[in-house]
Order: sequence, then structure tokens, then C-alpha cells
Amino acid sequence: MKRRFEIPPDLPRSPKHIKGLSVDTPYLHGMLDPKWIGKPEDVLKKPPLKLLGREFEVYDLSWPFGFQAPLWPYFTDIRFERWSYHSKHRVFTQWLITPMHVTTHADSPIHVEEGFPYTDELPLEKYMGEGVVVSIPKGKWELITVEELEKAEPSIEPGDIVIINTGWHKYWGDTVKYFCYSPGLSIEAAWWLVKREVKAVGLDTQALDHPLYTREVWCQAPGSPDEVNVAVPWLIEEYKRTFGRDPREDFPYWEPCHRILLTHGVMGYENVGGDIDKVTGKRCIIIGLPLRWVKGDGSIVRLVALVEKK
Repeated sequence: MKRRFEIPPDLPRSPKHIKGLSVDTPYLHGMLDPKWIGKPEDVLKKPPLKLLGREFEVYDLSWPFGFQAPLWPYFTDIRFERWSYHSKHRVFTQWLITPMHVTTHADSPIHVEEGFPYTDELPLEKYMGEGVVVSIPKGKWELITVEELEKAEPSIEPGDIVIINTGWHKYWGDTVKYFCYSPGLSIEAAWWLVKREVKAVGLDTQALDHPLYTREVWCQAPGSPDEVNVAVPWLIEEYKRTFGRDPREDFPYWEPCHRILLTHGVMGYENVGGDIDKVTGKRCIIIGLPLRWVKGDGSIVRLVALVEKK
């Protein structure tokens, strides 16, 4: 026989009158009546972009920024903290600590040369304007040449923002292949871009410079105390096994293309990606604005290409 459960008469009782309440109350919306609150799907609807009577399609050439974003080999991780959140504060706010040289970003001249302008001092016109997205396919450690820039289609004209699609963006991620084996600009190509008087240049690789021109292998002198600052020492040994010589013999300078481009007023975008394949081979409007960061050394950007609808 099933035993009947009996509630002790002196046990405190929970209320019984709470039934059928709506969860969509004014208390969810800062006391605002729910009828005045829109829907998330309405916020996500893409409006048309019209500029001076012309309609454009927008292509995002940026990589996502956020938790566990791929980092250059010697960077400390990005740190996020939820400062306020909805269940307690009814508002969502985050604090973060990050270098600006992560995901798709623009370097400022002060990043590589003392005495040169900071991010907030640079004219915004350098970061927007007509440009081209050109295809120059490259493999491991290969260099972009002057001849390839001269033959690129559409042709690179003075005043252009030049985005170079090497195909390396397909390896974007926290990988050796992307950060250590990427192609890069030759010194001659950087100088050609300066003399061509382009406004800015962006690459779908880890930096404006070839990885072997960076701190991945570079130090002030092999065997010097500065050797401890080499970020990826095993890369030196791989190059030696491949070519029979130290990479610092073939790549003796530290970020020479950064220095040539930025000190001559050619701005640089790194880690270009996103929809880059959709606009490769096109002339378009390119915009990638930095933050107005006082005394900044660079800035994460949202790099976009605008293509007029026909």
C-alpha cells in the first residue's frame, strides 16, 4: 500500500497564487512597456547603401575580433571582462585589454620609427578612397615583386588604396602556416609602391613584411644577447635545413617594408581577409578607419570595399 505523504502542519508554506505570468514585463526593459521594444531580426536587416545617388554593395575585408582571436607569435592574449551583465545590471558592458596589432588592423608610422606621427595625427583621407584588389598568388616564403605589381589587374594608379590577395588568407587562424610560412613584400616592391604614390597598401598576410623580416627570426646580431628576443627560433633552423644558410643572411633587416611604406606616408593594413575573394580583380572604394587614439601606434579597423551596383 502506497504511503500517503503528509505535510507537517507547522512547515512554512510557499505562495500558491503565482500562475500564468508573462515573462515579457516592463522590468526587462528599464520600465519601458514591451510594446515599444523592437525585435532582434529587425536590427539585423541590411539596409541599402546609397552615396550621392549611387547604390553600393558592401564587402567586409576584416577578420572577426574577439575571444581567442589568432595572435602574432609573441603577443600576450587579449583579455576580456564582463563589467556588467543583464541578469544583475540590466545592461551589458565589457572591458578589454588588447594590443591594436591583432586581426585586421592598420599600423601607424610611430610603430616602427621614433619621431613619426601617432595614429590620431594621421589624415583620415589616407584611410579611404578609390582602390584596387589585385591577385598575386604566392606560396611559402615567396616574395611579391615589382614586376608582379606592374602587371597587376586592375592597374595600380597613383592615389589608390592597394589590397593584395596572395591567397594566404585561406590559412587564417592560430597556425604555423599562417604566421610563420606566409609570403610577403620584397623591399623593391615596397619602394615601388612609394614611388607609385599609392595611398595605402593591405595584404592578406601576417604583416606588411615577410615573416623572416620580423621578430620571428630577426635579432640585432646572431649570437648576441638580443638573440633571446627571437620569437620563433626553430624557424631559423628550418630555413637553414632548407637553404643551407641562416635566414638573417638573406633577410638582414627588421621590418624594412614597414619602415619604407609608413615613413613615406603609405599606410598599411595587415591580416586582410573576410570577403576579399569576392572583390579581387575589381576597382572599388576602400575604407578602413582607425580609432582616434591619442598617441596610438596603430588601430584595429573594420576594412570594407564598396562596389557600385550596376
